[in-house]
Amino acid sequence: VQLQASGGGFVQAGGSLTLSCTISGSIFPYNTLAWYRQPPDKPRELVAAVSPKGGERYADSVKGRFTIFRDLAKNTVYLQMNSTKPEDTAVYYCNLSPYSNGLWTQGTQVTVSS
Repeated sequence: VQLQASGGGFVQAGGSLTLSCTISGSIFPYNTLAWYRQPPDKPRELVAAVSPKGGERYADSVKGRFTIFRDLAKNTVYLQMNSTKPEDTAVYYCNLSPYSNGLWTQGTQVTVSS
């Protein structure tokens, strides 16, 4: 099983960015999939998660701005980031929820400039 996050980059505050996570193996769509992020010098945190039935949950800091959604045909989970803020700057990772230590990958850097 492998998860590969991509789509990060530089964006001005207020702008939008969409992250993608392609999932190989047999875990999609039978597990809760999640996006996490780790800002500089801070611990990793859960950003958003989507359950096998499509239920979504978000960190309070991104509610109303970020949307997690899946494309079952493409085995891909996305994170649509709107109205970005400098505090959204972080390395973003995809994993299960609860996370599996063996599934952490390199992540994708998102930098939001003010």
